[in-house]
Parts: sequence; C-alpha cells; structure tokens
Amino acid sequence: MITLTGQESASAGLPTTAPAPGGPGAAPASSAAPVHGGPPVAAGPPVAAGAHVAAGAPVAGQGAPRSRGLPGEPRLARGWALLAAVAGGLILTAAFPPIGAWPLAPLGPALLVVALQGRSLRASFVAGLLFGLALFVPLLSWLINLAWYAWAALAIAEAVIFALLAVGQRMLLSLRAWPVAVAGWWVAAEALRNRWPYAFPWGRLAMSQAGAPTAPWTAIGGAPLLSFLLALAGGTLAWLLLAPGTAGRLRRRLVPALALAGAVGLALAGGLLPVDQVPAGTPSATIAAVQGSVPHARNLPDLLRATTVTTNHAAATEKLAGQVRAGHRRAPDLVIWPENSTDLDPMEYPPVFGTITAAVQAIDRPVLVGEVLRNPLRNVGQLWTPGRGPGPLYVKRQLVPFGEYIPFRGLLSHITSLVALQPENFTAGRRAVVFHVGPIRLGDVICYEVGFDGLVSSEVKAGANLLTVQTNDATFEVDGQLGESLQQLAMARIRAVESDRAVVVASTTGVSAIIAPDGSLVARTGTWRQAVLESRVPLLHTITLADRVGAGPEYLITALTVAAFGWAAYGWAMARRRRTRAGTAR
Repeated sequence: MITLTGQESASAGLPTTAPAPGGPGAAPASSAAPVHGGPPVAAGPPVAAGAHVAAGAPVAGQGAPRSRGLPGEPRLARGWALLAAVAGGLILTAAFPPIGAWPLAPLGPALLVVALQGRSLRASFVAGLLFGLALFVPLLSWLINLAWYAWAALAIAEAVIFALLAVGQRMLLSLRAWPVAVAGWWVAAEALRNRWPYAFPWGRLAMSQAGAPTAPWTAIGGAPLLSFLLALAGGTLAWLLLAPGTAGRLRRRLVPALALAGAVGLALAGGLLPVDQVPAGTPSATIAAVQGSVPHARNLPDLLRATTVTTNHAAATEKLAGQVRAGHRRAPDLVIWPENSTDLDPMEYPPVFGTITAAVQAIDRPVLVGEVLRNPLRNVGQLWTPGRGPGPLYVKRQLVPFGEYIPFRGLLSHITSLVALQPENFTAGRRAVVFHVGPIRLGDVICYEVGFDGLVSSEVKAGANLLTVQTNDATFEVDGQLGESLQQLAMARIRAVESDRAVVVASTTGVSAIIAPDGSLVARTGTWRQAVLESRVPLLHTITLADRVGAGPEYLITALTVAAFGWAAYGWAMARRRRTRAGTAR
C-alpha cells in the first residue's frame, strides 16, 4: 500500500467518512478522538506510535464508518500531485488539433482527479490552476499572432476560472458516486465557461472527438453528453489508479476495473449508433466554397487589404465560372464566400458593389458573401442573386469580446488605450436566418459561433437542410499556426454529426472544407492559397434527438451536479462542526 503523505484533507475540513445513520449531521454514538487531525472516528485502543493508519481503515477493536468517497489522505506527495496536474493539462491539449490524438481526452480528467485527491481546498486551487495553464496556454497559442498579451490574458483568465471550479470538484470526491459527479462537473464547468464571464467555448472535451467513434453520441445528447461520457471514462480510470494495490485487496481493484471497461465501452459504442445515415432518394445540391486568400503580411494599409480580399474572391469565382462554361466543372447551385470577403460596406463603396455584382453575374448563381456593414456596424452573411443584387442577410449573433465589442468600454478607456483597437462595437443579430435557394435551405453561423450549441441547432430548427460556417482565420495564421483553424474545423465536424447536416466551411485563407453529415471530410484546402471546393451534398430534413431536446441534457446534468455539490458541502460543514465539538469537549 502507498504510504500516506500528509494531512491536507484535515486542514480543509473535508469529510472522509460516511455520516452516521441519522444523516451527515447526526451525532456520533460514542466518544470520538481525531486521527491524524482529521474527522473523528470511534475511540478504541491506542495506535502504536509511528504506525500508519489507512484512510477509512478501522481502528483496532472498532468498526470504522464506511468511506463515502476517495480516501481523505492524499496518495501522492504534493509535488507529484502538482506534476500530475500539469501532465493532465498537457495531455488533454494533445487530444485537440493540431495534434488531434482524441483517445487521450479521458486522461486529462483522470489526472486531475489524481492531483486533487486528498488535497486541501487551497492546494486544490493550485492544482486546478496548473492544470488550466497547461491546457489553455498551448491550446490558445495561436493568439500570439494577435498579441502576446491577448494570449496571456485569455489563457490566464480561463485557467483561473478552471482553478476556482476545481475546488468544487475536490469536494465532490467525498461522495460515494464521485466518478459520476466528476463527469457531471466537466459538463457544468463547460456550461459555465461557455456563458460567463465572456463566452468562450474552446477546450470542451467533446470538441476533441472529430472523426472518433465516440462522436455519434452528439446526435443523441449533443456535445454535453459526449463530454460527460469522456469525463466518466476519465473518472473511472482515476478510480482504478487510486485503488489499493495489495494482493489482499484485488477485489477492491476489480470493481473500478470493470467500471472503467464499462465507461470506455459505452463511449466507444457511439460508433454503433444508427445515426447520420443518408436515406436513398435524398435530394442533393452542388455547393462551391471559395477561398480567395489574402495578402500574407501584417503591414498593408487597411483599404488596400480590404479591396484586395474582395478582388481575390471575385477573381476565384470568375475563374470557376470559366471552368463551368468550358465543361470542366459542374455548375454549382450555390456559391459561398467566407467571413470578411469584404470589410467595406458595398452600399457605401460603389467599386466594391460592382466587383461583387460582376462575380455573381459571371457564375450566374446565388452567392453568400461575408460582409461588414455599417450604420449600424454588423458582421453579416448576405445572399446576392444574379440580376437582383444583395438580398436577405444573417447578422452574427455571438460577438467576440474584445474583438467585435469592448466590455466596459467607458471604464477601460480610463485604464488603457487598447480600446481604440476596436473604436466601435458591432451590433449583434437576434435571430436565426435560413436562406432559400431552390431546394436548399441554408443555415449560417459565422466564425466562432460554431462553438455554441444553441446557435447551430437554432438554424436547424428554423428549417435549414444545409449548414455553413463563414470564417476569417487570417489573423491567427500569419506565423504558420494552424491551431485555431483546425480546432474550428473540428467543431464544425462535430456539428455535422450532431445535427445530421452537411456543413460547408468557407475561410479566407484556410482551412476551408466540405463536411458530410457523418462528420467525414469530403474535401478540404490548405492555407494561404486560392482554392475552390465543389461537391454534391445531401439536403437532409431529419431532426436528431440532440436538436429536439436542445440544452436539456446540459441543464439536467448541471442541475444534478450542483445538487451533488450541495450535498458534499453539507457533509463537509457537518464534519467540521463535529470536529469543532470534539475539540471543545477535550
């Protein structure tokens, strides 16, 4: 058995034994004495000096209360626990693109439990902070292209939020069903980070599973269900790692081993689910995604850059039109340009209006154009049709904090001049928009909106039989980093499975892609090159269970986790009260 190394659980006042039959607050049946400074256990014959007392083990002559959760005494020395936290964060990072080793995802939650086991609340915060930094610093390294301080600020902020929540996970480890509670904790933590303080959905467990056999679970319960199953596999792995290893306790290792096998098998069983099947006779359409590319430089004047980007996309579209006329390519039913195809409002700049109109006339098909419109300032996708010009538009609903709007602008303007980098806040849209092009019902989300469950599902519920993600990744790829582009592509692949829809990703610089409803890549581009993707995709009208129930699974899991945390906190408070009474009695 591993020698116990500390008394941190005692300093935190966390319970290590089950409450008396009357409940967490019931008084003990006999006089009590503390062991190693922890919660009181029934008094018995004295323990020999220097002897080790296993957490939850009976004192000679007495039957100790049954352990509620993990042992209160840490199985790892503090240094090794902190190292486990760092390793867990780095391993979880590797599960996401650009490395994309999806089987590693459960190891992160497992090592976090190992790091938190037996620690005080203060030490749990430190372990959570190290895990968070090891996860978010490399995961968000592509932000260095924007500014080093933006990278540092966001990574540190996310890590601090994660650390505060990790203290709650430490308390959940005192429950009997702690592996299930830990899985719920991951869902609840992700739900919070997706909404507060500034919505940022990066680092969700489910989004590491693009192309994995686990991904079909998202069609049943959305990304939250998949995150729950991955964290459950990690929790049961931690249970096995922390189980006693002596020969006399093999039976106690068998139960967590079976639980681990069941959790892993359940997650992988997603590959057997009958989802994302395209029925025979399903209507289809030919879609073209234009990646015009942009100047690969930082110092071009804004006006030149903006007109160059629009010209590039128009030229690529006109080239496609020539190939269609020559019979080398099929005529598309719809053409999609990326976000920021023009940063200049076509209604205010006649040359830009003329450039887009000429490209639409050349291809003689509707073109969805990513635009920045003024009065008010909006980030939109607008459908242009031959002979009619600009028509209906979708306005981006989930704006990027500090990118498209500055929170607390008035206050921050007295502290820093950086607010001048975005002198005017964008105006957010308020509703889903479905573009009608023949049999096509196109639902649009723009850039990082693809990370938000409700935005994508709202397009499907509004009638979309095809989805697109218009994005502009140029800012984050200048020095060759592909993390942001590939992480966003992985999210789009998960959305395809979740909603049983083909998804077209159109990017200014790459990676653009056409994704089948099962999440597989039909076609994709590289970066920093002009390219046109074209493919025939199915137009499905089925509504998955995930889209029917919406955020229900996330709300349910989060509510149950909060209730579990409340019960754990109540047990902690009662144990602390009993310990205080025992000290007073002495």
